[in-house]
Amino acid sequence: MSASHPQRAPDTGFRISPLALLGLLLGLILGFLAAAPAHAAGASLRIGTLAPKNSLYHRQLMEVGEAWRSAQGDGAKYIIYPDGSQGGETDMARRMRIGQLQGALLSVVGLREIEPSIAALQNMPLLFRSWDEVDHVREKLRPAMEKKFLDKGFVVLAWGDAGWVRFFSTEAAVRPDDYRRMKFFAWAGESEQQDIMKSLGYTPVPLETSDILPSIQTGMITAVPATPYFALASQVYATAPHMLDINWAPIVGALVVTKKAWDEMNPTARDALRSAGARAGLQMRSQARLEVDEAVEAMKKRGLQIHKPTAEQMKEWNDLADRLYPRIRGRMVPADTFDEVMKLLKDYRAGKR
Repeated sequence: MSASHPQRAPDTGFRISPLALLGLLLGLILGFLAAAPAHAAGASLRIGTLAPKNSLYHRQLMEVGEAWRSAQGDGAKYIIYPDGSQGGETDMARRMRIGQLQGALLSVVGLREIEPSIAALQNMPLLFRSWDEVDHVREKLRPAMEKKFLDKGFVVLAWGDAGWVRFFSTEAAVRPDDYRRMKFFAWAGESEQQDIMKSLGYTPVPLETSDILPSIQTGMITAVPATPYFALASQVYATAPHMLDINWAPIVGALVVTKKAWDEMNPTARDALRSAGARAGLQMRSQARLEVDEAVEAMKKRGLQIHKPTAEQMKEWNDLADRLYPRIRGRMVPADTFDEVMKLLKDYRAGKR
């Protein structure tokens, strides 16, 4: 009888070499690192804006960036793209959605691509009579508005504004009818506004902001709704040296970052960014309002002609606004937000009386 031997395990044909085992372990490690939070490595914030380089808005963005970068730690990168180098505001909203930008300083034109109700702060002409009214309505709407932005995947860090829109034109004009013979710059992304203008007998020419100066120089457009600061900085007033002195509407904006970028920051960096954003918003609002009057004075010294409507002419403008509101409600501004703003202003004015 032969001696017994231990049974050999069946050969399954599966063998792994030491080299392959090392590769498998390395792959697992790399996979773990890739799945780790972004703030474990160097995080990046790429911020777009139409604001000119070295302007008030650009400087405030730089201060926000320094505060965030210091709190985020080693490897954190903060890059600002000023002067519309990332395209128009609708382009920047799209770039944030696909991750090419992590944030942007936008006016209502870009912000309404994210949340349409924000249009109530800018797209209701001759509604606001003072900055106090603008501030009151914005602060009342702010909590719900910021929640809407968060639900859409964006965190609001700062609220700012850039002055009142005035009309700059190549020839003198003071009545609504005077502008019917002109070709108006219109934001390329606001097709509803263009339709409303056409329905009232005006001629909108949709363009990006970067196209305004060459277009008015060549006669493609002859009237530009713009803030005095923009008209001065862009030199638009040199070709369109007539300004209608009415506060048509405030230019309101906000600094937003994507929730994805926000979630990838460390908690200290989020706190620093929130605080720096609040400071920047206050500076943008207070300084921009001063710069409106300073810009007008600077342009007057260089030949700008200012046309102030008479009481009768102002009534024509208010009548035009009254005809605009039914077209704006439910189209450019959601009906419920439109109604809320109207009620807020009515109550505020009653309280002031």
